Amino acid sequence: MKLVLLSGGSGKRLWPLSNDTRSKQFLKVLKSKNGDMQSMVQRVWGQLEEVGLASSAFVATGASQVDMLQAQLGGEVPLIVEPERRDTFPAIALAASYLFSVAGVDTEETVAVLPVDPYVDTAFFEKLHELDSALSASGAELALMGVAPTYPSEKYGYIVPSPKQYNEGAGYLEVSHFTEKPDEEQAKDLIEQGALWNCGVFAFRLGLMLDLLMENGWPVSYQVLLESYGDLPKISFDYQVVEKASNVVALPYEGEWKDLGTWNTLTEEMDMGVIGKGIVYGKSSNAHLINELGIPVIIMGLSDIVVAASPDGVLIADKAASPAIKNVVKQVEGQRPMYEERRWGWYRVLDYHKTDDGQQVLTKRIGIAAGRNLSYQIHRERNEVWTIVQGEGMFALNDRIYPVKPGDVLQIPKGAKHAIYAETDLEFIEVQMGSELIEEDITRLCMTWDEIKAICVQTGGLKS
Repeated sequence: MKLVLLSGGSGKRLWPLSNDTRSKQFLKVLKSKNGDMQSMVQRVWGQLEEVGLASSAFVATGASQVDMLQAQLGGEVPLIVEPERRDTFPAIALAASYLFSVAGVDTEETVAVLPVDPYVDTAFFEKLHELDSALSASGAELALMGVAPTYPSEKYGYIVPSPKQYNEGAGYLEVSHFTEKPDEEQAKDLIEQGALWNCGVFAFRLGLMLDLLMENGWPVSYQVLLESYGDLPKISFDYQVVEKASNVVALPYEGEWKDLGTWNTLTEEMDMGVIGKGIVYGKSSNAHLINELGIPVIIMGLSDIVVAASPDGVLIADKAASPAIKNVVKQVEGQRPMYEERRWGWYRVLDYHKTDDGQQVLTKRIGIAAGRNLSYQIHRERNEVWTIVQGEGMFALNDRIYPVKPGDVLQIPKGAKHAIYAETDLEFIEVQMGSELIEEDITRLCMTWDEIKAICVQTGGLKS
């Protein structure tokens, strides 16, 4: 069985810590077994390793999340990258074509698809093994996992079982139909019928998706589908496939399952009331502070509150009202992310302004982890000045390599080839100056430090 983990999200429900590149699954606000802080995606990947499924797993994601995934899971995790953000059906179709035409997976192999960020017991992932046998025993097109409801929620979709029977030996229910986000009274009635919460886990034979692609005239070759990805309908897998299937079964799961997609649900699972610099003081109960700024934040005499502060903004909200942030934050859209994690480290925007003559100036603090490097690259529209403030490394400029240390100032004119490698954890202040400062103004020549050294050796520019 192969697993495909879907990593997406627009990063609005946990603003200001989350944004387009740092969606909720990447926030390091949960405590691991050894006491370190970890993100939801790191927690899930660790659980997959525990049950022996990580070696069979792939992550389907957008280009904006590649660096974050590599930073948190490592560069060896196989990624299937969408050329543009569409919906879950195109993402799963692209993943199926990759498994078939690139990874060489047999058409009879079971593929299980699940979100990258469920908050569940490890038993949830152990139950994934049963999806394969459920498909075989039932002859169904699809096997789902459904969570036994703990209350009549209006937030989730429901899997409604057929009144025929529960196959006790195989452990699955035959599915009658689906109901999406009912009101509370409808939810109570559905629970009495034995309905399950739809937790977004689907399993199918790989050939099912390939047949669907061919029936609609879409390519099954990964490279061809990648080039015509925009032709796929922007629709969810539920609507395009699941609700049209005539034979579907579901495995009930009765353990812990939560969607930590809002501040009020996320803070329920946080072991620490304060993360970052700050204090919750006095008669404050059920108050959480998450502070990524370098200045202290103090909460006094307020209860049932979440305060989240980052370079992107500050949220002060009653926990019950916090789910509405997704709609409210639309009023401040358009601002570039002020903090991002990348495969090589992180950066934080310190300042941005325009001069009287129309030139733009952007100042960043950049951190590169030991053993990592920035790609060998060129900018056409801007000059840069780097001031090393911490750590030691090697700096490549126009095919020559130089050692760098704190206090060094590095001038990078427009069109210059440049990169930097961190021998120890390294930080520097970057000042960009130009008529247009955009992320797209970058031409990458090569990615690894070994490739960069090879270029410099070939031109005779390497200095020991």
